[in-house]
Amino acid sequence: MLALYLLAINALTFLAFYGDKRASIRKRWRVPEASLLLLALLGGTPAAWGARKWLRHKTRKTSFSVRLGMIAAVQVAGIVWLVFQHYPL
Repeated sequence: MLALYLLAINALTFLAFYGDKRASIRKRWRVPEASLLLLALLGGTPAAWGARKWLRHKTRKTSFSVRLGMIAAVQVAGIVWLVFQHYPL
């Protein structure tokens, strides 16, 4: 069930980045950065990083990169904490 959720949230995140990139090119309504970051926070961080690389989108905005990096760091720390809770050394 978790795998299905992660697949869905990452697909949605990538599509949101793709839509924002297209809107940027066409000078149309953009997806708010807060929405993109929320999708990452909800588990879409891998897709957010992938979309940034493959679409070359949101790579120059330092404040966005820092916030996305912080989300990723907190998620990694949480995963490490959970692993060590279940498999102590």
